[in-house]
Amino acid sequence: MEERTLLIVKPDAVSQHHMGSIITMVEAEGFRILGMKMTQLDREQAGAFYAVHQGKPFYEELLDFMTSGPIVPMALSRKEGVSYLRQVVGATNSREAAEGTIRAQFGTDVQQNAVHASDSPENAAKEVAFFFAEDERFGG
Repeated sequence: MEERTLLIVKPDAVSQHHMGSIITMVEAEGFRILGMKMTQLDREQAGAFYAVHQGKPFYEELLDFMTSGPIVPMALSRKEGVSYLRQVVGATNSREAAEGTIRAQFGTDVQQNAVHASDSPENAAKEVAFFFAEDERFGG
């Protein structure tokens, strides 16, 4: 059964013109794009999306980064979509990400790591709904 998940191309990868390469990598791994748009989060939106990290030492810096420029959220679908996308994306710290992963290729560190990927089916459902209304998702 196909599973929906969310990928966000973060401001660092957008500003460095890596969107197309990241989309190509995701599609080559069998993901279907159900929705995609370019947007820019304000601080309130970023705070709502990353509420799970509130109170952590990196929280304010994360909000600063995620509001620093445009992002490209994508609703994706594939068999075992959440876990498989996590493999394609690589470790959170780009310096520790396996060769051939998105973060190894386009990230620079633990924060400027090119992309966000949902970490569970439950969070994927919430995260996809955060960025995409039902009528903005296609083919799934």
